Amino acid sequence: MPPTFQAFRDAVTSAQSSAALDLSKPGLRVLMVVGALAVAVAVFFVLRSQPTPEPLPPAPVMTSPTPSPTMKVTVQVAGKVRSPGVYLLPQGSRVTDAVSAAGGLRHGASTGALNLARRLLDGEQIVVGAPAAAAAPPGLPGSDPATAVLDLNSATTDQLEELPGVGEVLAARIAEFRTAHGGFTSVDQLREVSGIGAKKYEEIKPKVRV
Repeated sequence: MPPTFQAFRDAVTSAQSSAALDLSKPGLRVLMVVGALAVAVAVFFVLRSQPTPEPLPPAPVMTSPTPSPTMKVTVQVAGKVRSPGVYLLPQGSRVTDAVSAAGGLRHGASTGALNLARRLLDGEQIVVGAPAAAAAPPGLPGSDPATAVLDLNSATTDQLEELPGVGEVLAARIAEFRTAHGGFTSVDQLREVSGIGAKKYEEIKPKVRV
């Protein structure tokens, strides 16, 4: 038993004995003082036994993922470059980076219809020096991409993007299909390219040939 409680009990016993012998007012005062002391001691121990709340650790800061610098794209560079071949380049590279990786242009060559600022897509083929659309003879209206008919086996990805409903990703898929199958043998093979449904095929069909 704690010494405090032992002292308290002895005090209460002594007070009770005194009060039993002397029932005068001073005896009652002693009992009241002892009772108040007991309450104070009890409150002290109750408060002391309560756990102290600890602050919560700060919430972790969420950061957005950033592209890994190790991510690469594989492209094939062909045409009028010094070192045609397949090259592994950092993701986010442009066509101009692929041309530089292939040794640059041959002497006197030009980039033709290439868009050097376009981002590279994994698995695409870049043909450097492909001729642009031939100019219309004098007296005739200029060539309109909306009415031009592209050869599926010789068109660049930039030219394929001019087809209705064909963007950068779908143009790359058409070029990949062409490379994987050794070229198109019929326009109907466009239906086998992922992303070309029946409606889009009907829009593209009049604009292409093999």
